[in-house]
Amino acid sequence: MNISDPKDVFRQEAQDLLAQLEAVLLDLEHRPDDIELIDSAFRALHTIKGSGSMFGFEAVAAFTHHVETAFDRVRKGSVAPSRDLIAVALQAQDHMRSLIDNQEAADTRTGDAILTALQRVFDAPEAVSPAAAPTPQEATWRIRMRLPADVMANGTNPLLLLDELRGLGTATITALTDDIPPLAEINPTECYLGWDVVLSTSQPKSAIEDVFIFVRDEMSLEIERLDVCDPVPRIGEILTDLQYASKDAVDAGLAQQKPLGEILVKAGEVSPDKLASALAEQQHLQRENVAQKASTHATIRVPAERLDELMDRVGELVIAQSRLRQITKSGVDPQATSVAEEIERLVLELRDTTMGIRMVPIGSLFGRFRRVVHDLSRDLGKHVALTMEGEETELDKTVIEQLNDPLVHLIRNAIDHGIEDPDVRAAAGKPSEGRILLAARHAGTEVLITVRDDGRGLNRERIRARAVERGLLPAGTEIPDNELFQVLFQPGFSTAEKVTSLSGRGVGMDVVKRTVEALRSKIDIASPPSGGTSVTLRLPLTLAIIDGLLVRIGNGRYVLPLGTVEECVELTAAADAQSRGRSFLNIRGELVPFMRLRELFACKTPPDEFQKVVIVSSGDLKVGLVVDQVIGDHQTVIKSLSKLHSDIAMFSGATILGDGTVAMILDVPHLVEYGQVREERLKAVG
Repeated sequence: MNISDPKDVFRQEAQDLLAQLEAVLLDLEHRPDDIELIDSAFRALHTIKGSGSMFGFEAVAAFTHHVETAFDRVRKGSVAPSRDLIAVALQAQDHMRSLIDNQEAADTRTGDAILTALQRVFDAPEAVSPAAAPTPQEATWRIRMRLPADVMANGTNPLLLLDELRGLGTATITALTDDIPPLAEINPTECYLGWDVVLSTSQPKSAIEDVFIFVRDEMSLEIERLDVCDPVPRIGEILTDLQYASKDAVDAGLAQQKPLGEILVKAGEVSPDKLASALAEQQHLQRENVAQKASTHATIRVPAERLDELMDRVGELVIAQSRLRQITKSGVDPQATSVAEEIERLVLELRDTTMGIRMVPIGSLFGRFRRVVHDLSRDLGKHVALTMEGEETELDKTVIEQLNDPLVHLIRNAIDHGIEDPDVRAAAGKPSEGRILLAARHAGTEVLITVRDDGRGLNRERIRARAVERGLLPAGTEIPDNELFQVLFQPGFSTAEKVTSLSGRGVGMDVVKRTVEALRSKIDIASPPSGGTSVTLRLPLTLAIIDGLLVRIGNGRYVLPLGTVEECVELTAAADAQSRGRSFLNIRGELVPFMRLRELFACKTPPDEFQKVVIVSSGDLKVGLVVDQVIGDHQTVIKSLSKLHSDIAMFSGATILGDGTVAMILDVPHLVEYGQVREERLKAVG
């Protein structure tokens, strides 16, 4: 996509508006009396229509015009926003997206069918609103606008922007001609005009801002609300407040007992067009801090590939800085050491800044599933409400991009298999409306994403029987629920009695497992006897760079993610001698199991005299890892393992050290789980 192409800019902005429209429509289904939601839907449609026409998307503009007209009737209170209306509006939103993506290939019959369905909704007797919605209060605004000189060369017609403003209410428009050069110097492709507009409208300020959504970053724009007051401000007060004339000049003109405007124009203090603009205003201006609000929300669009390239360069810079640190460790040249430390600080700040750019609130992903739940519950004849928690939780955009398909499968399974039909729920004493919780939270260096339903829960016996039938589990074997439920992720595994258009082929959960494993993550499933199912994805915060703790085990060096490290303690000779197969440390009254990584990695060299125990955690679990030496912190650029080594569960990746050697990154959640299982086995032995 060429982001300098005006049509591509429209496509990008229109996708945001369509996503906003979808969210508003889904909210409107639950809050049909919310006037602000109705206005938001209308504004989005109005902006898409106007901008589509401006950028040559005539099919989009023509279709959206009909939907906008329908929502204008809703906005005026003559039609109620029913569930049927919202369902058709969502279909219309999908069709608009198709037209914007490729209007030549779009099927016009689809659009005609949607408009026919929309008309049927409006013709239904129940569509008429029993009471007209309250009319929004009208306000008067002054808009001061000056477009960039190359605005017409970039495909924007200023007259269309002014027409859109007229469409919002009653407008008085004055052109500002101060910057027009002599005729011989005029470039016909450049825009020299500015405009002052006084607009009376019932639309909010955001509707005015939406008119300029595609040129806002390059133009000068001030939007100020006018307070209605009595008496009307004098022309001198307006000119002074607009900073078109100085107070001294106004006072001098008033002293002459002649029309002030005529005096100021004759004296060259005010141009005729600025005087005309001031005369068009009937209320006093009370300035709002528009510039501050605009700067607060200022954003810039950057293609995702450029962020990935930047992250790669920062990763290489981190490795180079690590080499420099290694070289200057001897401290022979104090100046070189000082420069190396300064570079290290700058690299650390650059790394954090770059990582921050890549971090995205997970709410941007969660919002997509409201439509999924809405459509599936409607198709299956079930009443399902989606609740979301932790939408502000941030996660690397690379991770978020790969989570859409797994979460879609999990939510589909929850609605199709988990949530019962309304009559079944009623017979069981449950509310007829099922509930799905989609939640995210931080846990150390991980983000936990949970999909939980309040349905019937998992049928353990059916899962066990199907696992035995497929040879995945020996008959008569007893295993814990958390291990039994993992068979659900086997390719082709399904307990469904019949295949539907949504499920039953055993494909979805396999997709979930493969995607999550590719992210170096794991899945936990819980289904208590009381009912309901909870699926939790344990995801890394980032796939790029982490802070690590470099340790030595035998002759090898390894990295532990620093966010998982609780503390480091010394393994005393007494604690080592007392373990005798049962390895526990007393950490301030808490018994923490520990394991010797030398034994796990089969090191042949003798252990160091003073070994260290690194206490690490994963969720609520803790375990100690015995190492020979704690070397120190290390900025760790994560490199993926080859396919040959990708199934080694102990390691989540590798990194390059300052001397060019490779260090493996330890998979702490796996090690903690291994330690817990080992502890349980020791308890069972007695």
